[in-house]
Amino acid sequence: QVQLVESGGGWVQAGGSLRLSCGVSGRTISGYAMAWFRQAPGREREFVAGIIRNSTRTYYADRVKGRFTISRDNAKNTLYLQMNSLKPDDTAVYYCAARINGGVGSSAGDYGYWGRGTQVTVTS
Repeated sequence: QVQLVESGGGWVQAGGSLRLSCGVSGRTISGYAMAWFRQAPGREREFVAGIIRNSTRTYYADRVKGRFTISRDNAKNTLYLQMNSLKPDDTAVYYCAARINGGVGSSAGDYGYWGRGTQVTVTS
């Protein structure tokens, strides 16, 4: 049973930073493409960032490019999302996701494993 658990969310003022972590148990993440998604109230879940198995390539949504950085530590079985220059529009529940087959996809349906999410609230 693969389990993903996010942590690191919280409240922060606009312009501040947060670092999210996603710990994975039950299977090594080295075989998975991993991603972060987010969902704000009244909105669909949207792709934020993704990283391929060996970390040599990353992908970002235009809205976060240049502000967010995705990384992974396969030895620790952990995925990270460093978020800088946060804006109120970044407020959402952030989810990590794992995909066994295939590369990074931007659709939630591409991923078979999900965490329960961590709330990020950015105040103005």
